[in-house]
Amino acid sequence: MAPSRSAGVLAAVLLLLLCGATAGRRSDVRVLTDDNWRELLEGEWMIEFYAPWCPACQNLQPEWESFAEWGEDLEVNVAKVDVTEQPGLSGRFIITALPTIYHCKDGEFRRYQGPRTKKDFINFISEKEWKNIGPVSSWFGPGSILMGSMSALFQLSMWIRTWHNYFIEDLGLPVWGSYAVFALATLLSGLFLGLCMIFVADCLCPSKRRRPQPYPSKKLLPESSQPLKKVEEEQEADEEDVSEEEAERKEGTNTDFPQNAVRQRSVGPALATDQS
Repeated sequence: MAPSRSAGVLAAVLLLLLCGATAGRRSDVRVLTDDNWRELLEGEWMIEFYAPWCPACQNLQPEWESFAEWGEDLEVNVAKVDVTEQPGLSGRFIITALPTIYHCKDGEFRRYQGPRTKKDFINFISEKEWKNIGPVSSWFGPGSILMGSMSALFQLSMWIRTWHNYFIEDLGLPVWGSYAVFALATLLSGLFLGLCMIFVADCLCPSKRRRPQPYPSKKLLPESSQPLKKVEEEQEADEEDVSEEEAERKEGTNTDFPQNAVRQRSVGPALATDQS
């Protein structure tokens, strides 16, 4: 009985030591956050996007942990991202389904859509099957300005959700009260941004004030007044022509008057002789 008891105790101790060693073993899967995600741009990576409440993600974890043990041999970094803790990275990679796996090689990102087993992951890296998948466009890469804006929007949405829960649960505001607070904040922020844009526009492109134009002098006439000057000269020439014609007419009437008087004088004596 003594040997059997000692053997049982020894087996229990070994089992406990094995469980403790397994539980205390550090995971080979690296955790990525908004602070260190740029490490993906160097070397080769396999990244899993998951959520703790996702059943499919929970089923994938043992396979992913086993695949990470081969990371050093395959010269690949195995990482994971909790989208509930890192909404910014969820926006950068446009995660719409869970789990989502990406492969990254020297800054080029490809989405893995094959089977999710340890063997398939190893073959994908060792046989370089990722070359058969087209990389993500640079416009939609996580380092682009567009995806940076998406990350900021995802972070803003998470920030709004956090404050909404704070207003309702901690402060006891009704739901409509929380919405009213956000509506007022939106109006004020829009007004402030509008004023800032107007100020910047005035500084960059100041408006030109029109000055009253001085009355043009007779000595220095601008080019625009030359047609008017010509019209005035033509009118003066016409008036001179009219005055000359009137003067000629008056001279003609004056020359005709003496001739008529002479005729009357010559006719007068003839009439006197006839009467006699």
